[in-house]
Amino acid sequence: TVPALTAPPAPARSRALLGIALGYFMVLLDTTVLSVAEPDLAASLGSSTAGLQWAVTGYSVAFGALLLSAGAAADRYGAHRAFRFGIAAFGVGSLLSALAPDIRTLVLLRAVLGVAAAACVPASMALITRLHPEPGARARAVAVWAAVSGCAMAFGPMVGGALVDLAGWRAVFLVNVPLAVLVLALVAGRAVHCPRGERRIDWPAQLAACATLALFTDALIALGDTAWSHAAWSGAGAAAAGIAFVRRERRSPAPVIPAEVLRARGMGAVLLAGGAVNFAMLGVLFVLPLLLQGELRLSPTLAGVAFLPMTLPPGFNPLLTGRIVAKVGPWRRVLGGLALLSTGCAVFAGAVLLGTPYWLLAVGLLAAGFGVSFALPALVTAVVTTAPEGSAGTAGGLLNAVRQVGATLGVAVTGAFVGGGAAVGGGVAVSGGGSLAAAMLLPAAVCAAAALTVLRSRR
Repeated sequence: TVPALTAPPAPARSRALLGIALGYFMVLLDTTVLSVAEPDLAASLGSSTAGLQWAVTGYSVAFGALLLSAGAAADRYGAHRAFRFGIAAFGVGSLLSALAPDIRTLVLLRAVLGVAAAACVPASMALITRLHPEPGARARAVAVWAAVSGCAMAFGPMVGGALVDLAGWRAVFLVNVPLAVLVLALVAGRAVHCPRGERRIDWPAQLAACATLALFTDALIALGDTAWSHAAWSGAGAAAAGIAFVRRERRSPAPVIPAEVLRARGMGAVLLAGGAVNFAMLGVLFVLPLLLQGELRLSPTLAGVAFLPMTLPPGFNPLLTGRIVAKVGPWRRVLGGLALLSTGCAVFAGAVLLGTPYWLLAVGLLAAGFGVSFALPALVTAVVTTAPEGSAGTAGGLLNAVRQVGATLGVAVTGAFVGGGAAVGGGVAVSGGGSLAAAMLLPAAVCAAAALTVLRSRR
């Protein structure tokens, strides 16, 4: 039997919540902090554009695919075990990433970091529930936990730029090591403890899902690098793995994606919107640093600071958005966020064609920042209200997984427009204005299509 939820003493809860929030900060920081290190990384390891894409997407491929079953693993083995394992693995993986001798080793280690991140995120929510069984206290704790994601978004590019200027791209990974040690110290003890459960995990289906996403991403990156034979083989492998996944899901007693969640009215639109937001956000964070440091000749620190119009709004706007959503519901905020993101990306395209004036880029960054901070909190509420009764946790995990898939595809697809892919001099060759404008118009179109789908689903 599972013991009744009883809250630990207040000091222990506060210390544990700080540790859980810092762990989440570290995981999310790693999705943005590498962006401004791309040129230095390319110069140091002699990487092509395709190598840079994999250095970014290796993390999100593993993170997104494993999120589908990470919640079940946390329930089965104990959320505190899953969280501590994930944090420890993240610290060790970061240290090894800082020592990577070549781009292939770094890509492999980034995938390890994605696995570790997937172990942390669902477990952290289960731990917060255990620490704060009273609904009001739990809501306040979740607000603190969620606000941390905005801080990671706000400071990621700026911290990354400062670290690269100070000690090169390897410092971006080294900063995670002491942070992981601190998190493990804060979550030590009996206060952070969840009992084992009985949930089953279909590991063959999970592996098929990972293989499908990884091979599909590889095919897209190979297409952008004009490696046609490579793309064909990876595409065929993705199709085969996808078929195997679907067949396994149909007869699995513990499906990775429960059919009743996918069939819920409006769920498809919510998931598409979540994927579109991350497609745009990570696509922008991949392309613009190359532009800022290549065309405008900004240092990594200045490139990080240049992103502040986009990265600051997610640090404070979710608190306002939460109040608005509580009064009027999530759907208007979702539509408004997608519209702002689409507008911001279109402004980026215009700025590229006009010679990249920073003031115009800043307008696009501000629109995109408010778009992300309007859309994401509203999407979390939307997916919970759309999910069938008793499946909100599963639906939330699915939303997070789709968001990571969107991030992976955003980097893979927009990166295909960046350039010829060869490493030159201080970094990567970047294509002309027309290709870069197309790279920014694509996420604008994806967000616009997602907004139309959401609008139709509400009729």
